[in-house]
This record gives sequence, C-alpha cells and structure tokens, in this order.
Amino acid sequence: MPEPSILPPLMVAPNGARLTDDDHPAVPVTIPQIVAVARDCAAAGAGAMHFHVRDAAKAHILDGGLYREALAELAIAVPGMHHQITTETVGRYGPEDMRAVTRAVVPPGVSIGVPEMIPAGAPSAEDAAFYSWLAAEGIRTQHICYQPEQLHLLGALLDAAALPKTGVWCLFVIGHYTGAVSHPALIDDFLAEMRGAGIEGDWAICAFREEEAACIRHAVGLGGKLRVGFENSMVMADGSTAPDNVARVTEAAAMLAANR
Repeated sequence: MPEPSILPPLMVAPNGARLTDDDHPAVPVTIPQIVAVARDCAAAGAGAMHFHVRDAAKAHILDGGLYREALAELAIAVPGMHHQITTETVGRYGPEDMRAVTRAVVPPGVSIGVPEMIPAGAPSAEDAAFYSWLAAEGIRTQHICYQPEQLHLLGALLDAAALPKTGVWCLFVIGHYTGAVSHPALIDDFLAEMRGAGIEGDWAICAFREEEAACIRHAVGLGGKLRVGFENSMVMADGSTAPDNVARVTEAAAMLAANR
C-alpha cells in the first residue's frame, strides 16, 4: 500500500523509550504486543503508529533487525496503517546511529529529532546527504522540534539538502516528560516560527500529563493533528489514568471528530 502523502490526523505512540510494563501493564514491550496494540488502535481511529523496539531487558534500542521484524508483522496485521520507527537517542546514541538504523531498515516512516540529528546547530554535508537519501527512498520523515526556534534549524537543513519546504511533516513537542508544563499557547509559538522559517506542511503535537487535553483542544481548533499514547501521557481528559492506549486513541479521535 502506498504511504500517505499527508500526515494522518491521529497517530498513536504506545510505548516510548522509557516506560515499560512495570510502569503500566498496557505498555507494549515485545513485538507481538506492539502488533496487538497497533491492530486495536487502528480500529479505534489511529491512522499511524510511532513505536520503539526493546531489547531483552525491555530497554530502548536502535536495532535494525528488530525494526524489520516488527514492520513485517505490522504490514500483515494492519496494512492500512502508516508505521513510523523512532531514532530517539535518549543519551545512548548519536547522529551516526540515527542514520545507520534508518539506512539499515529503510522504513515507511521515521521520526527524527532535529536537535538530536544536528547537535552542532548547523547542518553538515553528511546531514544534507542523509536527508536527500530519505527523500529519494520515499521515507516519510516527521521532524520533531522540542522548541519553536528549532524550526529555523529544520529550514536550514532542508535548504542544505535542496529539498522543498512544502509538504513537510512536523511534530511539536509541547512540554516535556520530566515535568515542563505543556502550555497550549506554545503551539502558537511553534506555528509562528514555522511560518517564519518558510515551512509549509502538516503539523501535529504531543503533550504530557494533565495538560495534554487542553493542548489537544487548542491544536485541533487550529487545524493541527495529534500524537497520543502512553509515550507521552497516560492521563485521560477527566484526570483518570487510562486503562490502555486504545482509550487514549478513542478519546482523541472523538475530539477530532467534534471539530469537523
């Protein structure tokens, strides 16, 4: 099935790099568990999934073999869902590892934290070559920005790779898992910087804990898209703990539907 040209309105991120089933029994840590969650969340309204694979100790790992295995199973179980691997470094990896695992897997989709890929703050020839390769392979890349000003770094990267600034997929991270508050107004700052960088395309947000619901409502009202799931928040809009990722997707899907 061809990969989508536009970002699906709702993406689930069911596990992330840090939580395990020791934190919540519904966090998927094995490939069969990831596949089962994908199937259930697709039925609940998620058009895409961002996922992390784990080693035998349940730790986050950038492993090409595990990613290829997971993607093969997902393609059979949920062929209509867009699947996105992560290149998150979590202090364990560097830009060379991010590039290497993506080249080893050639996934349908990949998320790349802009400051993680370009820690020096200016794109190199190697960065430009890698992004040109991503485009040539047709890999749908979602660019993760943790601060609004990082959109200008993304713009510089697209210029260096001679890539268009239209049709770009971005994810705005509103707040942080360590405790930085997810302020809905920060979304407006991201959008202003996106316009200032001359970037056009689809944007989504992820947010954290109790503030996530307000951020979702604000993003949806502005025409944005969503990434929800246990990677970022286990909290439902009423403040209760979600029983599983399906509940988070179901609630977010209802918020999107209410704005149509």
